[in-house]
Formats: sequence, structure tokens, C-alpha cells
Amino acid sequence: MIIVRAPLRISFVGGGTDLPDFYHQHTGRVISATINKFVYLVINPCYIEDKLIIKYKITEIVDNPNDLKHSRFKAAFNYFDFKNKGLEIGTFADIPARTGLGSSSSFSVALMKSLSLLQGKSMGQEEVAQAACHLEIDLLKEPIGKQDQYAAAYGGFNIFQFNEDDTVDVEPVLIGYDKKNELEDHMLLFYTGITRDASSVLVDQLTKINDNFDIYCKMADSVDNFKDKLVSGDIKGMANMLHEGWLSKKSLGDNVSNDLIDRLYQTCISAGAWGGKILGAGGGGCMFLLASPDNHQNIREKMYQIAKENSLENFKEIPIKFTQSGADVLFNSKFN
Repeated sequence: MIIVRAPLRISFVGGGTDLPDFYHQHTGRVISATINKFVYLVINPCYIEDKLIIKYKITEIVDNPNDLKHSRFKAAFNYFDFKNKGLEIGTFADIPARTGLGSSSSFSVALMKSLSLLQGKSMGQEEVAQAACHLEIDLLKEPIGKQDQYAAAYGGFNIFQFNEDDTVDVEPVLIGYDKKNELEDHMLLFYTGITRDASSVLVDQLTKINDNFDIYCKMADSVDNFKDKLVSGDIKGMANMLHEGWLSKKSLGDNVSNDLIDRLYQTCISAGAWGGKILGAGGGGCMFLLASPDNHQNIREKMYQIAKENSLENFKEIPIKFTQSGADVLFNSKFN
């Protein structure tokens, strides 16, 4: 049996500058951190049935990987020239897809790492990040950037720099234990219950990159300032930058926000939040906020009231902590 997990992430500032249409013209930079919510992938031999059994929201049983409906599994198996049968593969997640926490890329990282182990190879952080990017961007032609794959592979607080030649530089950001705990005490994360397809949001943004080029440059250039506030423990300063970044992000495309998301966010600000943002591409998913712990209960009550009024049945607060873990092998025994 092989068990691999990869973490989800929170992107603070610089999101969107990891798109090749931007970083081929100007260096992209993102600062993010991984959280203690994970995607898991389990591979186990199936000794009786000579089939490939894939379990996710549905179960697929096929003789050949090319017969799979799941595009990521199919593309990954072809990448590794996968011929094996008699295998059962399952995937699990602490939080579902389309929440803005990078779960799709975390899944891709876990998938590429586990399949490489199945072939007797061990991918390091850089190699598995590149493999996941290749899977999603080159093979599946998804209109996404590289920040989520690198965040899931490396784990922890990092600045990722996306260079014109398609290389990525990784700069770990070290913060003290006390400052990390204090930041966690000021965080709130809500799943809005509003789902969206990140690709559709990003396609719209891609068509307008040149029109919004100066905004993207400002977002990339803000990373070092945010890092300074993070390291020094200036939580209110970080919140102000998140707020400014969210306002900039909303200007990048018509479907980044909507009236209900704006109402939810403004309700949080009125209830005492210092600042925050919708995570991921926008259009729905999770809302991340920084606020004094004294105001957390008031923010919760106001948010749940708005959710009830708008029939957001899946609206929920998600408790999170930061994690230093990147893609990890939890268990790996040789198949007999």
C-alpha cells in the first residue's frame, strides 16, 4: 500500500502573477502558506480482480487507463506509461474542490508523487511540483498558474518567484513560533457555499492581462512588503494589504466577485474584520479574514445570518492552522 498526502494552501498576495501570460513579460511573485487540510491518495494491490479500480466521487473499473473518464488520472497514467492492472486507487480530501484552497493542484501533486513511488522512484519537492505543473498546464491545457502545485509540494510559508524562462525560485519565509500562533489566533476562514469553476474565472482574466498589466505588476511587487509585515508580526498591516489586494483583484475580471460576495465581505468589515479576501481565482469558495479575536464571534454571527438569508446551505466556518508539511509519503510498502 502507498499513502500520500498533499496540503491545501492560503495565498496571501501576488495571486494571478503566476500565470505565464504575465510572468513571460514581468517576474511574477506570490507569498502563500499551507494549512492543516489535506488531499490524500491511496494505492493498494487488488489480488483477485485484474482491473484498474479508481475511486473518487464515483468508482471506475477499467482494463486500460485510456478508458478512464477522470482526465487527471488518465493523463498521469499515460505520463508514466502506466501498464499495471490489479490496482485499487482511492482519493480523499478534508475539503472538497472549488473552494479556492488549491485542492485540484494538491491532488495532482499527490497523484504524481504516488505513481512515481509505484514505479520505484522518489520525486523530490521540485520534481513533483514540475510534474504536477506539466500534468495540469501542458497535458490538460488548463488555464492556470504554478503557485498551487509548488505550495503543495514544498509546504510552509514561501515566496514563489515565477521567471520569464518558466523556472520557479522558492524562498522559504521563516517566522517565529509565537508570531505564527498569534496570526492563527486572528484568522477566520469561511466556506461561502458559493461554488465556481476556477478555470472559467481565469479564462476571463487571461483575456485582460495586458489591459490590467500595471495592476498585476503592483500585486507582484507587494510581496516583499507583505513578507516584512508577516515576519514582524504586523497583523493589522497584513490585513490592510489583503484588503487592498482584494480590491485590486476584483478589478481584474467581471466574475471575480458578485453582489452576494461583496455583501458577505462588507458585513465582515462592518463587524470588525480588518481585511481579507476571497481565496483562489474568485467567484466563490472560501473567504479568509484577519480580525481581533474579540470580534470573531460578532463576525461569525453576522456571516451566518447573511448565509441564512441567502439560502447558502453549505456555508460553514473552517478551523485551520498552518503546517510546514508539503507532499508527504505517509506509508509505502512494497507490493508483493
